Amino acid sequence: MTYTTLISAEQLQALMASGQPLRVFDCSFELMQPHAGKQQFLASHIPGAVYADLDTALSARHGINPSKIGAESVIPATGIDAPASGGRHPLPTREKFAIWLSSVGFSNDMQAVVYDRNGANYCGRLWWMLKWAGHRNVAVLDGGLQAWQAAGGAVARGEEPAHFQASFMLAPPLATLIDADTISRQLGRPAQTLVDARAAPRFRGEVEPLDPVAGHIPGALNRPFVENIGSDGKFKPAAQLKAEFEALLGGRDPASVVHHCGSGVSAVPNLIAMEVAGLGPTALYAGSWSDWCSDPGRPVEKG
Repeated sequence: MTYTTLISAEQLQALMASGQPLRVFDCSFELMQPHAGKQQFLASHIPGAVYADLDTALSARHGINPSKIGAESVIPATGIDAPASGGRHPLPTREKFAIWLSSVGFSNDMQAVVYDRNGANYCGRLWWMLKWAGHRNVAVLDGGLQAWQAAGGAVARGEEPAHFQASFMLAPPLATLIDADTISRQLGRPAQTLVDARAAPRFRGEVEPLDPVAGHIPGALNRPFVENIGSDGKFKPAAQLKAEFEALLGGRDPASVVHHCGSGVSAVPNLIAMEVAGLGPTALYAGSWSDWCSDPGRPVEKG
């Protein structure tokens, strides 16, 4: 049995009992308190889980403010250490990511399960990156750590023993990465439908707590990522998600959708939700608003 979008706590328990090759990743994080996620992991996590830090494992460099990129350009412009996207949480290269996966004992024959305790805000990043690395069998634990504990799942404290080095091999990407130049060329064309996952006040440009410019990419639609999660903390049923996204798109082709947010992280729950709804796969602009607004020559829309 393999899982490629969501997995329930009960299904994960059965998977762990089966002995099938498996690696569980805890991606808990706090944007305004970057060290809090690791502390949460140490306090309580699924036994055997690997902690995947957004800043250090899942980004080429962390906390980049677009207004300060010139002063903080510490990563070489070329080579394996170069970022694969712009923005506050630029992607590492696929090769650099594969090295990290190998270092935590992840191999190509494993089922990956990712979770957080933040409403799927952060674990989707690793889900998408594994698809981008060519790994199909990765799923988000629906409901996160809270659902795991509600189902009677055990938790552990402290550090986990290190895993033996593996040799993860990259395969052709199963996810589509879009850059700012592509967005610019397709602005206003029916072949591209931009969906912004930020909260409505940030999308409208009424507030901007993180980036130097407020507003959104012209023509973008707004779908705050929290709207994918029901009152039970889990993704809404597929039929409901499908109806909501079809209403948002208003007849636009789902295959034309490019998801983005502030820095390419919280956009992924929208991408996952569309796949659950049977409307995927769709693309990701990983640089997102923090990358877009770093160039004063790019247009900005408000309202």
